[in-house]
Amino acid sequence: MPAAAAASKRPGADPKGAGKSMTDTERKLRNLGLVLPEDFVLHLPLRYEDETRVVPIAALRPGFPAQVEGEITKSEVLYRPRRQLTATLADDSGELHLRWLNFYPSQQKQVSVGKRLRARGEVRGGLFGREMVHPRMTNADAPLPTALTPVYPSTEGLPQLTLRRAIAQALDRADLSDTLPDEARARYDLPPFEPAIRALHTPAQGESEAALLDRVHPAWRRIKFDELLAQQLSLAAARAARRIKEAEPLPARAESGGLVARLYEALPFKLTGAQQRVVEEISADLAKPYPMHRLLQGDVGSGKTVVAAIAAAQAIAGGAQVALMAPTEILAEQHFRKLVSWLQPLGVNVTWLSGSLTAKARRAAAAAAADGSVQLVVGTQALIQDHVEFHRLGLSIVDEQHRFGVGQRLALTRKGETVRGRIVPHQLNMSATPIPRTLAMTFFADLDVSVIDELPPGRTPVLTKLVSDARREEVIAHIAQAARGGQQAYWVCPLVEESEALELQTAVDTYEGMRVDLPDLRIGLVHGRLPQAEKAAVMQAFRDGEVDLLVATTVIEVGVDVPNASLMVIEHAERFGLAQLHQLRGRVGRGTAESVCVLLYQTPLSQVARERLRAMFETSDGFEIARRDLEQRGPGEFLGTRQSGMALLRFADLETDAAIAEDARDAAVWLRAEHPAAVEAHLARWMRGREDFLRT
Repeated sequence: MPAAAAASKRPGADPKGAGKSMTDTERKLRNLGLVLPEDFVLHLPLRYEDETRVVPIAALRPGFPAQVEGEITKSEVLYRPRRQLTATLADDSGELHLRWLNFYPSQQKQVSVGKRLRARGEVRGGLFGREMVHPRMTNADAPLPTALTPVYPSTEGLPQLTLRRAIAQALDRADLSDTLPDEARARYDLPPFEPAIRALHTPAQGESEAALLDRVHPAWRRIKFDELLAQQLSLAAARAARRIKEAEPLPARAESGGLVARLYEALPFKLTGAQQRVVEEISADLAKPYPMHRLLQGDVGSGKTVVAAIAAAQAIAGGAQVALMAPTEILAEQHFRKLVSWLQPLGVNVTWLSGSLTAKARRAAAAAAADGSVQLVVGTQALIQDHVEFHRLGLSIVDEQHRFGVGQRLALTRKGETVRGRIVPHQLNMSATPIPRTLAMTFFADLDVSVIDELPPGRTPVLTKLVSDARREEVIAHIAQAARGGQQAYWVCPLVEESEALELQTAVDTYEGMRVDLPDLRIGLVHGRLPQAEKAAVMQAFRDGEVDLLVATTVIEVGVDVPNASLMVIEHAERFGLAQLHQLRGRVGRGTAESVCVLLYQTPLSQVARERLRAMFETSDGFEIARRDLEQRGPGEFLGTRQSGMALLRFADLETDAAIAEDARDAAVWLRAEHPAAVEAHLARWMRGREDFLRT
């Protein structure tokens, strides 16, 4: 749409002023994503206020919003403890105190003694009885609304009245025609779009506030269905678009002396049945002339790295280069060490690229990738820097893919596109955070998913214990005794989300305290601010058994594999997310010794923290952990969209709306086959500007 036309459609905009600078109100609306009438139409209420009735002051309950009507019997400005405007409103049943901490002369005039007014706000139990702070005041003779009043998501300085007016204008201007054919609405028992959207913005008299607030009203069901359907249609379109693109076929070679066969022979262990199954799935994808887009899921310790190594070997045997990107240096280095040990003896050149390298070393690694003298490049986000190019990138592997932003994941695949024209690299995403079924159905419908659903033999279950911080000294004594008996242990310091510096200081303080309390133990410290060489030296000493107790921040969450480490203490466990706790626990139980993970928590616990710790105690099943984590934290953690700044689902809830998601998935297949025009109209309404999610 041309800019002038867009401006003319903007609610409240002057069609002739398209070239003028925006007003302050328009700028604030734009910050909320509200530009075209269609944007306003889908800006739905957070909640509703019942302004249809007035209640007696005597019936007010603290903690609940209400509307009262009466006469101002007292009004004054107080100066202690701070300047504030106070007034008393009285009706036949009692008195209510009103208070404004910030006010204008006009407000002071509004609450003059003798005026009859209505006050609406949340009731509090004040020092002198019930009160409202910053209530909304209207004249008592104004007619009462006949329906619930919507309250919209807003921003500072953008009044609800302004939003309501703009949305009312948009409802009159926007195209509210139904994108779904009559047959679809009947099939899925859905109301028409226009009545549904109007019912949410302007509820009819007598509508149930509970049904609207709980989002179980039929109008909400229609909006949720439409949103989920748009996701499914977009993902299907993305999948179809990938099939049109070309990728270099990299089929498995059958010869006995080939790289993959030699890798199998060199491995010091046999693959599990699950590993072998997913290797075959990936191998078949690599042989196709369109790009693989596969997600490899496996719980902590299930053996994803060796599967990635076999995929890399197949690609390299076909003459392509491979890039493996991981979110942290520790994890990337762990992959690098394993891949070097497996592939370098077979003649594969493997190089390392990270931000901690010297400028000279980075230039050398980048040059080797560009001229093709290395076949496998392992690293961190340094792989996606502008100056890094590949000679013939055929396969990109992203580990812990949800930790990267959408743009970062796109950047790696584009390294192959920019060099090879229309040919796109095959893409393998790996995750140790299993994706709950509803999430996979909704957001990963365009991916092929492989699951390693068994652990290698010899992995022992980890015993999880919940211990109050009041017993910290006992825990330290137990760790010391175990270390003196030859075991190794981790002590994970608390997560301090507000301050990396504070988190670092906590780790340093804990390390120094342990050295004083346990002078006979060899204690190491690792955190994100350590120089890479120092960090690597500490980790190597721990691997070699030269460190008994490793004090660490969450940098050890992924990628650390020390079979002899069988004890872990996570301090202030209540501060961590479920997926993070599960990942940390996965650092132990990698050898044959019985392993224990102690979750040291501080009381009092919030309800969410209590549920989180209970989940860790009750199950070690990664899928069950993931399901509960989704309940608590939403899909952003799994999808890696926290960095994107864009909401994924504004209205549907993946936990409570699974049945609607099933219907939407079914409808997407049917509509694509039978009603392509409806598909195009539906995507135009719902997916404007969100398509890039679908490439990753």
